[in-house]
Amino acid sequence: MTLNLQRVPYREPACSDLSERQLRRYHLPFRQAVGALAMRHERIADLLLSFPALLFALAAPRRGLDCERALRCVIEGRSLAEAAEAADVPMWLRKLPPEAFSRPLGRLPNGEVFRRQIMNHLPSSPRRAAMWLETVTDVAEFAHEAAAVWIARELVRGPRRAREPNWVKSGKLNFLSLWAWFSTEPETFGYGSIDRRWTPDIQIEAALEAAGAWHSKVGLHINLGMQPIADVWLSAGSVDGYDFVALNSIPAIVDEAAWMKNCLLTYGRSLAVNRSRLWSVRRGGERIATLQLGSDKRGDPLLNIVQLRGMRNEAVHRDVWWAARRWLHSHDLLQVEQGKRSWSAELLDRGAWQMFWRPYWLAKRRIPQWLPLAPSRSVFEALRAG
Repeated sequence: MTLNLQRVPYREPACSDLSERQLRRYHLPFRQAVGALAMRHERIADLLLSFPALLFALAAPRRGLDCERALRCVIEGRSLAEAAEAADVPMWLRKLPPEAFSRPLGRLPNGEVFRRQIMNHLPSSPRRAAMWLETVTDVAEFAHEAAAVWIARELVRGPRRAREPNWVKSGKLNFLSLWAWFSTEPETFGYGSIDRRWTPDIQIEAALEAAGAWHSKVGLHINLGMQPIADVWLSAGSVDGYDFVALNSIPAIVDEAAWMKNCLLTYGRSLAVNRSRLWSVRRGGERIATLQLGSDKRGDPLLNIVQLRGMRNEAVHRDVWWAARRWLHSHDLLQVEQGKRSWSAELLDRGAWQMFWRPYWLAKRRIPQWLPLAPSRSVFEALRAG
C-alpha cells in the first residue's frame, strides 16, 4: 500500500524555529533527506524533537529496511516504541542527539540487559556522539554485545579517553574486536594463542596492548606456517661454555620472547623472506642472550651478527660477543646461501590464515572485506595501522 503523505504547514513559529535548529544539527549529507521527510506530515516532523534517531533511520534507511510500516505507525499516532520496533531502531537511541548519525544505522543490540548497561555510558558531548555510535555499532557487529558496552564505557570514562582516539578510525578497531571475540571462544586456536584476554573490566590502553601482542603472535603463525624452519643456516654448537640453540619453530620463538622479554614475535616476516635467523645463547641451560643473524646492510654478502641482546634488550658482556663471533666463524660462511626473498613478497601461509579465522567467519556467517578468505599481507598489516 502506498502512503498518502502530504506536506503540512508549520503549526507554530516557536516550534518551527526549534525544529529548524534541530534539523541543522544533522550531518550535512543527510540533512536534506531528513528535512524532506519531516515536511511530509506533522507527526513525522515531531520526531525531530521526540526521536531524532528514528527520523534519521526512516530518512536514510539501511539497505533492506522497509520504512512503510514504521511511517504508518508514526502517522497514525501509535507509540514511539511501536514505530521504533517496526523500523528496527532500539529505543535507547532516543537519547542520542542528531549529531550522532553520520551514516545509516546498522543493526544494534536491543536486549533488556544491554539497554540497561548502555544507558550508563552515553556520550555527554554531541560533538563526539557520532564517533561513539559508530564505534559501538562496529564492535557490536564485529565482536559481541558485552564488548560493545565495554567500548562505550571506555570512550566516555574520562577526559583523555573522551578525545577521539586515532585507533577508532584505523584497522586497530577491527582487530580489537577480533581479539575480544576470540577471547570468549575457548574452542578456537585463536583463543589459545592470546596471552591476555578481553574481560569487561580491562581498560582501553591495556586492551590495545594485549591486542597488539596477539597481532604479533598471529603474524608469526601466518608468516611461518605450522612447520619448523627447515634451514637455520648454521649448526648448533658450544663455545667457552655458551651454547647456541636454533629458534627454528614458533613455540621456540614464543618461549624465547617470553623469557627474554623482547620483541621476537615481530620477526615473522623477516624470517619468512630469509633475511634473519634467530638463535638462543645459553649457559648451563640458562638463557643469556638472543642472537639475530643476517646480512650486513652495508653490502657485506656474508652472514653477520645483526643483534645480540640480553634480557629486555639489554647489552651483554663482551665475552658473549666473543663467543658468538667465534661460533659464527667456525662455519664456512661462503657455503651459506640465505636465499633472500623480496620484502614485498606475500609468502603468507594459507592454512594458518584460515585456521585462525575460520571459526570467526562461520560464527558471523560472512567473510568481511577487511578479513578476506585469501591471506593478504597488506590486509593484515592494515589491522595494526594507526
